[in-house]
Order: sequence, then structure tokens, then C-alpha cells
Amino acid sequence: MSTEQPDTWTVDTERTVNQIDDVDLHAFETRPVLKFLVAFLIGGVFFLLPVPYQGEITVPFDIVVSTITGAAPDAVGVYSLCIVVAGGVVTTAAMLSDGEVAGADLSYFETSLVFWLLRVLGVLIAPVMFFKLGPEFLHTPGTGGLMWGTLVYSVGIIIPIGAIFITIFVELGGLEFVGTLARPLMKPLFKVPGRAALDSLASWVGSYSVGLYVTRNVFENGGYHKRDVFTIATCFSTVSIGFVGVVAATLEMLSLFPLIFAAYFVCVTICAIVLVRVPPISTTPKEYIAEPDPELAFAGSPGDYLRLALSEAVRKADEGETFLEAAKRGFVDGLKLTSLILGTILAVGLAATLLSANTPVFDILGQPLVPVIAALGIPDAETVAPATVVGITEMYVPVLLVSETAPMAKFFVAVLAVSQLIFFSSVGPMVMDMFNDVPIRFPDLVALFVMRTVILVPLIAGITHLVNALGLL
Repeated sequence: MSTEQPDTWTVDTERTVNQIDDVDLHAFETRPVLKFLVAFLIGGVFFLLPVPYQGEITVPFDIVVSTITGAAPDAVGVYSLCIVVAGGVVTTAAMLSDGEVAGADLSYFETSLVFWLLRVLGVLIAPVMFFKLGPEFLHTPGTGGLMWGTLVYSVGIIIPIGAIFITIFVELGGLEFVGTLARPLMKPLFKVPGRAALDSLASWVGSYSVGLYVTRNVFENGGYHKRDVFTIATCFSTVSIGFVGVVAATLEMLSLFPLIFAAYFVCVTICAIVLVRVPPISTTPKEYIAEPDPELAFAGSPGDYLRLALSEAVRKADEGETFLEAAKRGFVDGLKLTSLILGTILAVGLAATLLSANTPVFDILGQPLVPVIAALGIPDAETVAPATVVGITEMYVPVLLVSETAPMAKFFVAVLAVSQLIFFSSVGPMVMDMFNDVPIRFPDLVALFVMRTVILVPLIAGITHLVNALGLL
């Protein structure tokens, strides 16, 4: 290991590859094994177990979040207002006092001037949204109503609740188990450690907010370098399975949900394989912000990987916190992270949705794509073309634009909207604020959105024609 600059580390990439006989496997004692199994079961049930709920199949995590936001929206509104204000106030105190106030360390809340101003702007906007002040156009369902009543409420609840269970899962062996088993796939295809599979899984079954929380946690503990983080945040912070279902239902295509989801999975995978190999991701330095903890260089049979995965998981459980300690720390970290990003999401997201709803910007930007969409054989090209670019503001907006179009157009946009991943009502500002030490910048995200769209448009057009040829549209 060598130090390149203060607080930054790199590691030697040419490491000896170990076989199973070279590894000091941890003893499988009853207590740590049970500790790991219970933690794994808690996380698996909460995030993965399909259960019927109000006529739909969902997971306990979604039920908990939906119950809280649905049963007590006023309380969630007060909580959201308080946490946005707290984030802005504490950030201001940290920025004006060099990270310390009355002996309290506030360095966690220090940020760049831009994000300081965005958090303060969030403090000013939050009361306007909560009390429904100002002009009516701020509060329509597609602008302020979407941002405040849906996205801010959801993210504000998802992160701290999800952080409780994901921290138990991660800190008591789940990360090591999933990461070790996924290593033969993640490293050659996506150039990231096997443990990145957990971040992606958390996004698929829960929320990109939870996935990004996992990424931040592992990054701060030396498990990822900056290029890993850039890759995961922009290629694996995926739309949840539940939201794909919402998109399908909105377009009255719920019967095609398995096909839409399968197409989405293929598209996200192909985009990741391509984009990790080109700038800006490929040129991001492999620097750590904490003492590096890279995965053990290992090769072996599937059985060897399973033995190593169990050993690493049990070792982590044996050395890790108690269930209560992990839950408490996860909740506190989740609240801190929520206060850090919620004001930014509100400020940037409201501006993005207002721009989309009240200006012809995206209609103009979409015009050059009309002949492209038409040439690819997708009907209603005049409507579909703007939908291919407006997704940068909010993933749900393209779906609303094509609700009255032909089935092929609906299928095309349904898959495209959830596969573009980068949008500035939530993911964009969240990633930039959470990972300003990588750094991930606005031009990078716009470039990646464009690159994803260039890859996705012909790919999804081909899939759409295949599904149509099978007589399913």
C-alpha cells in the first residue's frame, strides 16, 4: 500500500491469487454461525420475502414504508420539514465554524459551496411546500406534489428504516457472504468487487436510496475505491422491482410485467458492461478515502467459493456488533444521511420538474430524435422522442407522456424510463451530495445519461419489435 496524498490510499493491484488451501478459514462455532444466519434471515425476509398486501405481491420493507407514509402523512410532513431544516442549519454551522461547534464534531456535514447553498435553498423551499404557500403551479401533482408528497416523504422514511435492517445484514456477515459468492461475476463483467452485488440487490428489492447508503458505508470503511463508487452509483443504483410494477400498471401493461422487467434487467446489465470501460468512469482514480480493505484475491471451484463465503461471513459476525448496536448505529447514520441530502433533492428536483412541466425545453431537445425513433419503427415518434430525454428530470414523467400511445410505444418507453437510471429529481443530487469526495459532477451525470440513452434506444427498439413479433403487444 502507498499513500499518494493526505487521506487518500491506493493498493497494489498485482496481488497473489489464493486457493482455498491458502486461506485461514474461520472456525464454524455455534454462536457466530447463528448470529450470521439470524442476521441474514432478518435482512432477507425484510427486503426479499414476497408477501401479499392489498391485492399485490410486495416485500415487508415496502409495506412498512407505505404504512408509515400512508397512515400518518401529516407526521411524515412535519418530520420531513424538520429534517430538511436541520440539515441546512447544521451544514451552515459546520461551514462557518470549520467543522466544530461547542466541541461537537460537525465535519460530516461539511460540503462544497454549491451543495451548502442547495441545502439552504431546501430549507427555504420546505416550508413553502409543507404549508402549500405561493403560486398553485408549485404544488401540482407533476411538480411540487410529486417532489414533496411522494419523493421527499419516501426518501425521508426509506433511508433510516432501510438503514436499520441493511446495517444488521451488512455488519453481521451478509456483505461478505453475498460479495464472495458474486465475485466471479462482478469483477470480470463490471470491474467492481463482488460485494457490490449487495448494493445492487438493495436497489432492486428496496430502493436506490438504500443501495447508495450501503455504498457510502462500504466506501467509508475502505471496501471501495473511488472508481468502484462511481460505477456502483451510476450503473447499479437501479429502480426497484416495485416501481417497475408501478410503471407497468400506469401504462395498463401489468400483464407484461415479467417481460418489461426482464428487458430492464438486460438493458441495465449491458449498459453497465459498456460504461465501466469508458470515461468518465474508466478515468476515475482508484483511490480510497479510508484504510483499504480490498477483497481477498481468490480462485477456486463453486464449492470453494461457498466455503470461503461462509467463513468470511462467520468471521465478520463473530467480530461484529450486537444486533441492537448495529440497528441503533444504522438508524442514526440513516438520519444523518437523510438530513444531508433531503434538502438538495427537494431544491434540484423541484427545479427539474418545474422545467419539464412549464417549458418546451424537452420538446425542443426531443425533436432531433423524432426521425430516429420513426426509423426504428416505434409508433407515435412525435410523442416518444421528447419522452426519451425528459427522463433526466424524473423517471416517471416519460411514462405519463405516452399513456395514450400505441402498445409498442408504451412498452418502449416503459423499459427506457426505468433503464436510464440517472434523473435529477432524486438520484442525481443524491449521488453528487453523498459522493462529493469521489467526485461525481453534474456534467458527468449528464454525459452518462446521454450515453445510456444512445445505447438503450436501439437496444430497446429491437426488444420491442421482438415482443411485438411474438404477438404480445
